[in-house]
Amino acid sequence: MATQAASFSGNLKKAVAGIKRINLDGLRWRVFDAKGQVLGRLASQISTVLQAKDKPTYCPNRDDGDICIVLNAKDIGITGRKLTDNYVGHLKERSLKDQMAKDPTEVIRKAVWRMLPTNNLRDPLRSLVSCNDLEEVGSAEHLDRDRKLRIFEGSEHPFGDKPLEPFVMPPRTVREMRPRARRAMIRAQKKAEQAENGGAEVKKGKKRAPSQV
Repeated sequence: MATQAASFSGNLKKAVAGIKRINLDGLRWRVFDAKGQVLGRLASQISTVLQAKDKPTYCPNRDDGDICIVLNAKDIGITGRKLTDNYVGHLKERSLKDQMAKDPTEVIRKAVWRMLPTNNLRDPLRSLVSCNDLEEVGSAEHLDRDRKLRIFEGSEHPFGDKPLEPFVMPPRTVREMRPRARRAMIRAQKKAEQAENGGAEVKKGKKRAPSQV
C-alpha cells in the first residue's frame, strides 16, 4: 500500500482508519463507480452488498458483507426536484444542493445508512465511515459494517494494491406504460401530425333529409 499511499492526495489516515480491525478472511473488495448513477439505486445496491444479501451464505445475524469502495461521489445523479426542495424555516436542515457542494460523500453515506436494518449490526449511535469525516471508533464487532464502507469524492483511493472487483450495476427495469397513458400519448402524436399537415381534418358525414310533417 506504500506506492498507492504516495499517489493518494487525500487524507490517508482517515481513508484507511479501522481497516486493520476488520476480519478480511473471505471478503471481497467491491468498487462502485457513482458517476452517472442514481443515488437511490446505488445506495440500495451498496446496502445489499454490506448485508451480504448477494451471497448464498446470507444470514441476517451475521456480518459477512464485502468491503465497498465508492468512487466519484461528486458525480452522483439526483432525480426529480430533490435539489430544489424547500424546507421549513425554523428547522435546522441543510438542502441536498448545499450538502452536495459541501461534502457529497455524506449524501451517499446517509442514503446507505438509512437503508440498512436497524439492529445490533448497525449501531444507531454512530455513522458510517466516510473519508472526509472519520474518527477512530471502538473495537466492537458490530461496527465492522460501518468500517466496510469507504466513500471518495474522486477516482483516487489508497486501496489499489487490493484485489478489487468492479461492481456491475443491474440493468434498470422500466415499467410498461399504462393503457390510458399510452392512448393519451397516441392522441397527442396524432394531433401533432395533423397540425403539421395544415390543420385538423374535418369529418364529413351524410346529411339527413328533413323530416316531413
